[in-house]
Amino acid sequence: MAQRIVIALGGNALGKDPQQLQLVDRTAQAIVALARQGHEIIVSHGNGPQVGMINLAMDFAAANGGGTPYMPFAECGAMSQGYIGYHLQQAIQRVARQQGLDKPCATVVTQVQVDPADPAFTHPTKPVGMFYGHDQAMAIAAEKGFTFMEDAGRGYRRVVPSPQPLRIIELDVIAQLVKAGTIVIAAGGGGIPVVAEGAGLRGVAAVIDKDRTSARLALDLQADMLLILTAVDKVCLNFNKPDCRPLDRLDAGQARQYIAEGHFAVGSMLPKVEACLQFVTEGRSGVSALITSLDKASQALQGTTGTLITR
Repeated sequence: MAQRIVIALGGNALGKDPQQLQLVDRTAQAIVALARQGHEIIVSHGNGPQVGMINLAMDFAAANGGGTPYMPFAECGAMSQGYIGYHLQQAIQRVARQQGLDKPCATVVTQVQVDPADPAFTHPTKPVGMFYGHDQAMAIAAEKGFTFMEDAGRGYRRVVPSPQPLRIIELDVIAQLVKAGTIVIAAGGGGIPVVAEGAGLRGVAAVIDKDRTSARLALDLQADMLLILTAVDKVCLNFNKPDCRPLDRLDAGQARQYIAEGHFAVGSMLPKVEACLQFVTEGRSGVSALITSLDKASQALQGTTGTLITR
């Protein structure tokens, strides 16, 4: 049965330039395969390596007298949405033509509203940009008001907040495109974080977790499924240990229990399971979430692999 599916692509589905150009073709094959089955497809994606590369380039040029003006972090996120979307669009359009699928594909540069009073703004934790020595980092902090943290003995990096997504600004546009039969790429990198200011919006230096935004997008579009594609076929307990146990299914109660027991790593599987948990508990009756690898997406939808998460 055809479903409306929000697909959240992990970084392994994109890679870094020039690797990205090769990887997105493989990613497009998986997306087009699902579209050919009649599903409505909305694609979100990470942008960590890409926005980091943009930020590094800006920092490097400015630090080496290149005359490059300072580029706000929100604008760097918008740049990453544009060029990742461009690569994905080209690959999806090419694969669709090769397979005889007449379906348009478009990228929506997406803003996501956050609360300026979110506690994350008083406790920035997300590292971005290049490494600096202590003195240089402190000088930049004094000049620009940035927050720096020491990163695993490699130097100091700027850290920014990771607030909760409240509202997807371009939701109506995305919904109209989906209804018209378009494969839509949206909310890249968790969306460009913005706060309300007067009658408008203002970008802020933050990184919204892309899995949280994907859950918000799936809820607001009334999707049937949230499909998170990552590096592993299934969610596991005791990951990378001798007693590692893959999970075929999880209900909300089990997911909460395993989260409380610390089974899922903060920087990798935890936000994915939490996003799925939010979707199945806040969504309408009968929705489900699925975590699997890019190469196993079609098989997972058929129930032969992946971890299915239900209410």
